[in-house]
Amino acid sequence: MKHRIVVLGAGYAGAYVAGNLARRLSPADTEITVVNAEPDFVQRLRLHQLAAGQEIEAPQLADVFAGTGIRLRLARVTAVDPDRQVVAVADAEGGGELGYDTLVYALGSHGADHGVPGVAEHAFDVAARPSALRLRERLDGLGRRSEGGSVLVVGAGLTGIETATELAESRPGLSVSLVAHGELGAPLSAGARGHLRQACARLGVTVLEHTSVEAVEATRVLCADGTALASDATVWAAGFVVDPIAAAGGLEVTENGRIVVDRTMRSVSHPNVYAVGDSAYAIGDNGIPLLMSCASAGYTGRQATAAIVGGLTGRKIPNTKLEYLGNHISLGRRDGILQMVDDEARAKPTYMGGRKAARIKSGILKMALWTTSHPTFGLPSRTRRLAAAPKTSAVNAVA
Repeated sequence: MKHRIVVLGAGYAGAYVAGNLARRLSPADTEITVVNAEPDFVQRLRLHQLAAGQEIEAPQLADVFAGTGIRLRLARVTAVDPDRQVVAVADAEGGGELGYDTLVYALGSHGADHGVPGVAEHAFDVAARPSALRLRERLDGLGRRSEGGSVLVVGAGLTGIETATELAESRPGLSVSLVAHGELGAPLSAGARGHLRQACARLGVTVLEHTSVEAVEATRVLCADGTALASDATVWAAGFVVDPIAAAGGLEVTENGRIVVDRTMRSVSHPNVYAVGDSAYAIGDNGIPLLMSCASAGYTGRQATAAIVGGLTGRKIPNTKLEYLGNHISLGRRDGILQMVDDEARAKPTYMGGRKAARIKSGILKMALWTTSHPTFGLPSRTRRLAAAPKTSAVNAVA
């Protein structure tokens, strides 16, 4: 009987793990199913560009997994039951349950409203493709008005910075403001903060620092100091949160719902469940929890793959790197910041800015898309999975 591996989510982490498992495990012994709600791969790191009006490639997952042996199930995950080893899904046909022997949980994250009134009803975000397209439609409408319009981006983390600068560059007829709870670019080095301020000034982005938002309304934002900021489109970019599915299923999670894993990305409460990407609460090699990021998706995905392959083949499970090297920030299409960090995740004094940093960021995005679009690294079918273990029964699965 084949060992059933079910991967929940086909984002950067899920697609990477599924493809590498397909490449390294024998199809005679394993069956890999990927469950994803959307039919295409979403380049989440570029959704601010999509909202700004640019065309972003979205490969169809059916094409991505064609010829790999991976089964694709287009459905929304509604629950996990790790004690029964089943996943409940809903689709156009009503859904059902999928049984598994090994589960890879890679459902990612979505925008966090932090309980602020009006965010769900009135704000836009770039955390998912549908919401980014809704923002794009709204901005198109503002662009057709003779007086233009005002856009308020709430949250000055990487997502907020990239969104504000992209919108200002792509849609110069709009007035763009960026609301920061603290100092703009606080985690960056002094030089990088200066570069960021210059970029905002050049693009006409108004920066409002040390400002807390208490409510979002249809045409304005209310701040803690009593100030009301007019806004024709409020973009909420104040962090991310995971779905409560893992917690509801009884997996051990942190206070914010991320699955607690060991060094191999294995759930500490249910050893046949692995978590990768934003869903995983993993401790990096420096002793600090990995941040939610595309880079962390790669590192956790690589470790989980190695652990699953090792467990199924009897090979020694290596400890792959779990590190966070720095931030690549786009400031429109022709500017950017490359800020490396030290072992304590603090910004190093030096940074790279300008067109070269923008080109590096663009290269990283292209590489991420290629590896996802070619999950078995483009190997022809006859040479795939040559790294499979000796012909042992998959019943000797991950314990």
